[in-house]
Amino acid sequence: MKKICNRIFSGILFISVMVFPSCSLDENNPGGFTMETTASTIDGYQTLINQCYFSMERYFYGSDNWMTLTEGDTDLWTYQTNKTSSYTQWFWFFAGAAPNTTYTNSWWNGTYDGIGSCNMAISLSNLPPYKTEEERNKNVAEAYFLRAVYYFNAVEQFGGVTVITEPPSSIDFHPARTEPLTVYQEVIFPDLEFALQWLPVGDDNTTRATKKAALGFLAKAYLQVIQYDEANKNQYASKALEYAKMLIQDAEAGGSQYNTHFYSTYEEVFKEANNWTNKEALWKHRWYVGADGHGSSNGNYRTNRNVEYFYCKYDNFGACVDNQDNRIKWGGNQPGFFMPTQHLLSLYVQEDGSLDPRFHQSFQTEWKANTAYTWDQGNVNKYDKDASVLAKKLEVGDRAIKFIMPQEADYASESASKHSASYLVVDYKDIYNDAKKNIHMTYAYKNPSAGYSADGSSENLFNYFYPSLTKHNSSNYYVVNAGSRRNGNLNATFIMRTAEIYLIAAEADIYVNGGSGAMAYINKIRNRAGAKPLSGTPAIRTVLDERGRELCGEYDRFYDLKRTGMFKNDTYLKATHPDLAIFFKPEYALRPISTTFTATLEDGGAYYQNPGY
Repeated sequence: MKKICNRIFSGILFISVMVFPSCSLDENNPGGFTMETTASTIDGYQTLINQCYFSMERYFYGSDNWMTLTEGDTDLWTYQTNKTSSYTQWFWFFAGAAPNTTYTNSWWNGTYDGIGSCNMAISLSNLPPYKTEEERNKNVAEAYFLRAVYYFNAVEQFGGVTVITEPPSSIDFHPARTEPLTVYQEVIFPDLEFALQWLPVGDDNTTRATKKAALGFLAKAYLQVIQYDEANKNQYASKALEYAKMLIQDAEAGGSQYNTHFYSTYEEVFKEANNWTNKEALWKHRWYVGADGHGSSNGNYRTNRNVEYFYCKYDNFGACVDNQDNRIKWGGNQPGFFMPTQHLLSLYVQEDGSLDPRFHQSFQTEWKANTAYTWDQGNVNKYDKDASVLAKKLEVGDRAIKFIMPQEADYASESASKHSASYLVVDYKDIYNDAKKNIHMTYAYKNPSAGYSADGSSENLFNYFYPSLTKHNSSNYYVVNAGSRRNGNLNATFIMRTAEIYLIAAEADIYVNGGSGAMAYINKIRNRAGAKPLSGTPAIRTVLDERGRELCGEYDRFYDLKRTGMFKNDTYLKATHPDLAIFFKPEYALRPISTTFTATLEDGGAYYQNPGY
């Protein structure tokens, strides 16, 4: 999206209720440019609406850290090989070190830059010469929708924030924070209601806000708010269920009212051919390839960075080399950040001991050789192979790496031959510890040699080859791959899709109806995936587990744990991700407000910071 000036609001806008004009309405402006003159034409006003999306693209779904802020520090993911690093703020609650209080800086700035853009568009909506009020409201409804989404994420990441709903005319160096419940009641809900009333139905080819996006976020917001008002949570849940049912009924009626759809198979949801016009998407984000690294989502050559975040370090094995051409063909890049926890993989084990089909449809567990390779003595020793493997060859296209799960039909034979197979067999039991619910950091060699011990004290080198989430895979990873781009020039990621609506309905039904209708919603998801149906009356944990299976890696888990109370103490994390529980504190359910911002406030802004930072 094109920016209309260096910035509508300069970087210090995020301070709170102030405007800093790099494009001020009051400064000397020989070119005659003002926001009013821009808004006085329909094309000019559309530029202001487009600007409302910019921060969403640049600092949220197109940023390097949005996935870590929404999926990191949860029960589903650990940092690659379970090691601490400079990414501890995202995966380990700072690993016991002093909290990093600046890593949210760009996101905080971008949030208020986006809110400022929305406020400007809303305040000037009376100026463009639309022929009807309906047309005017339809366009400004996008700004209302986006403002609600900005505030929703701000509240869920930071708690109470400063509310700004119009372009301010002065600078406040002692801004107040508004409690989350009030932000929901006074901004998020009304903005989304306005958006629902006036947004168009839209089609599957749009990333702009539509009625189904507004409905989806209303259901999501009304469910999320229950954590802030225990006395009235059933009322909020009832509204969440109401809006969710509207979308579900539309999907099951063929999308005639809101263009809502629910694919008949899980595979179709992430099929590349469906990416551009994905029918299940309620709202999606697309990566645009640009030339300057800032006018696009992810720089001048990469598009979807989510691909590499979840990809294991496959090129640690010599038959797999990392280069640009192979990233394009394989749909990924090393070395990813997100390694599935033992808990996440355990969620795919069904009650009868079989694997939920979504496991293999969501994770890559095999890699083929992309270069000719001959086993040498060093790698025979390193990967605990028998002497018979020495000098065996792998040609391009041969199986190179295979991760095996105990629930698979060929597990016993694969495990028995893992030391003699000509490819690298990575055994779940050699990486994951079911008893301790964590990862084996050491390994006992069957074939010990110099540097590789049989006593279990050696580094576990198999940890680098873990199941890698493929939901974000793309053949449009690099600009150079122009001929293979998804439908021509870009690719997309879900921000919200219909499957989540069924799970919102299930969770809301537990509050409203004691769960009498919840299992039907859950089993709708499971039946679509070919998973075994569940029986009985579900609990909140039942829904939370199903959300993990269905929605992992889709910008939700941190909010899920907050909403369901799993961050109130360390009990839940001790049972699901004990390595993370060691570093947990209840105050970490909120992110730190950047000290780059608080330092600009009166008295250093200590009053504005969240507890624990």
